[in-house]
Amino acid sequence: MDIELARFNMIEQQIRPWEVLDPGLLGLLKKLPRELFVPPQDRDLAFADLNLPISHGECMMQPKVEARLTQALALTSADRVLEVGTGTGYLTALLASCCAQVTSIDIHGDFLKPASARLESLGIVNATFEEGDAAEDWAENDGWDAIILTGSVPVPPHAHRNRLAAGGRLVAIVGQSPIMEAMLYSRNDVGELTELSLFDTSLPPLINVRTPSAFTF
Repeated sequence: MDIELARFNMIEQQIRPWEVLDPGLLGLLKKLPRELFVPPQDRDLAFADLNLPISHGECMMQPKVEARLTQALALTSADRVLEVGTGTGYLTALLASCCAQVTSIDIHGDFLKPASARLESLGIVNATFEEGDAAEDWAENDGWDAIILTGSVPVPPHAHRNRLAAGGRLVAIVGQSPIMEAMLYSRNDVGELTELSLFDTSLPPLINVRTPSAFTF
């Protein structure tokens, strides 16, 4: 496989048509070696338009979804970011390349060391990794400038939204299969929250996220 041609086609045929047009982000997508973060047996699928399975039943999101969610966060070089769900660390690397600091949480402890090593190999040193269950909340800190959930949640993530600083943004895939949508939640300078539907998609749920009980009559 011609890696550089595959990367070019990913950007031009998947990501740009999905209205990811930020020049800085497109430059990072061209530069960041996604193939480094893909399981070795699946390297030929590193740039494919699909949710790529990894271990523990988890997956890497479609490249266009990762890119669109990152663009929606509108990260700045001063932002502190919480990522819920490290996976292979690719999205962590993308986020860290756009902001001041990323804290990435994963319930699977065996994801963390390899992800950290991949970032270090690229000279990305502004990310920290912690093992824990942040499906419902992460109470270790408040005042995040941006939060991203890398698995779906059945209802809006109220606790995580409450962790946002003034001006903070959160992106999450909300709903239950087959109906899910990517949502952007923003907190303004006086603490009011707004929400915006970005696009329809589908993503496996975060482990241990609670599903509301169905009504019974």
